[in-house]
Amino acid sequence: MTKTDNATQLTVRPWEPWVQLACGIVCMAMIANLQYGWTLFVDPIDQAHGWGRAAIQLAFTIFVVTETWLVPVEAWFVDKYGPRVVIMFGAVMITLSWVVNSYADSLTMLYAGAVLGGIGAGSVYGTCVGNALKWFPYRRGLAAGATAAGFGAGAALTVVPIAAMIASHGYETAFFRFGIGQGVIVFVLALFLYPPKLKIAAPKKASHLPQSKIDYKPSETITKPVFWLLYLMFVMVASGGLMAAAQIAPIAKDLGVANQQVNILGLQAVALTLAISLDRIFDGFGRPLFGFISDRIGRENTMFIAFGTAAAMLLLLVYHGSNPVVFVLATACFFGVFGEIYSLFPATSGDTFGSKFAATNAGMLYTAKGTAALLVPLAGVVASNYGWYAVFAIAVAFNATAAFLALFVLKPVRAAHIARSAAAAEKTVGTVGGKVQSGSAIG
Repeated sequence: MTKTDNATQLTVRPWEPWVQLACGIVCMAMIANLQYGWTLFVDPIDQAHGWGRAAIQLAFTIFVVTETWLVPVEAWFVDKYGPRVVIMFGAVMITLSWVVNSYADSLTMLYAGAVLGGIGAGSVYGTCVGNALKWFPYRRGLAAGATAAGFGAGAALTVVPIAAMIASHGYETAFFRFGIGQGVIVFVLALFLYPPKLKIAAPKKASHLPQSKIDYKPSETITKPVFWLLYLMFVMVASGGLMAAAQIAPIAKDLGVANQQVNILGLQAVALTLAISLDRIFDGFGRPLFGFISDRIGRENTMFIAFGTAAAMLLLLVYHGSNPVVFVLATACFFGVFGEIYSLFPATSGDTFGSKFAATNAGMLYTAKGTAALLVPLAGVVASNYGWYAVFAIAVAFNATAAFLALFVLKPVRAAHIARSAAAAEKTVGTVGGKVQSGSAIG
């Protein structure tokens, strides 16, 4: 056996993937408040400056659009230069974002802070998810879900401290202190991140999930119909969740449940505070759970279950949203099945388009979140004219449609795509271990 042959048999140390995953999860938790803690700042900013909810919420849309649409560019740097430098850059940008927000005395400055935050959050998010997909090629659902859980549940740990600091010291101080603290932690953890340099050992129990035999380049990925089907479904499901995340405080107030005391299994608090906390916990828990489930029963089957449940919870809000207990429980369950899009779609992308360019391909798909964010302001317009129940009804339709697309359209389309990749791999010269890195035979 040659020296090269020996090298190909080497595998990473068993603990390495888990250390990388843990670092990514903590980094994600540190940027979670850029999105999920935003709702706590909306009314205090409005009270201080009188800019109006709609104008302030535009900053949220700018943040999400910037965060998502630049991820493919940031992910390209990750695939080429590794995760460390990109995470460090992201840490600096998220710190600057909240510091700028703390001093913002105009909407222009607030929007500038949103742009900085979006660039920083996208750098961290896309890098951590892409790195997880590379370190766990045989358990992508669990890895992407656990990483995304940091983003979903991270805010749960700091909702109460941020709310308390806003009440005691003002929202400006909360922006400043938490911005610096979060940024420093991300910068330090970046030092420990790197991509796999050796082969990842296959599990003893073979995976039955369909996976591409070809590593599709990003330029090839965007030409595939299956990519755009995934993109459409992502937009449909993400739009309702982003609307709820950005405007849950205004929704609760308009429905008259925000300040009502509720007691659920011994948890007693004001409905809005309890809802936000449970939403973050359920959101974070649902991401690795559904990722784990999808590794076993398939991506599309899991999507059908999750999207269908989301539609049911939104329908419950349509009829009983003014009940504070129903509001808390229904929103918690909704976020529990909403957050899984951030594990299922990256995992599906990795399965469908391969590992080599996983960060960039998943990043391109992640821009669907930015497209969905453009619908968030429209939700406010619909609510002002027809009420929040009309917004919920539209979101029900989106989730129900996506559920049926997953099972009856995506499943056969993706199966056909993977079958073509297998056939192309057999015909292509230059395969390495049955895996094609690129080539004209890609169909």
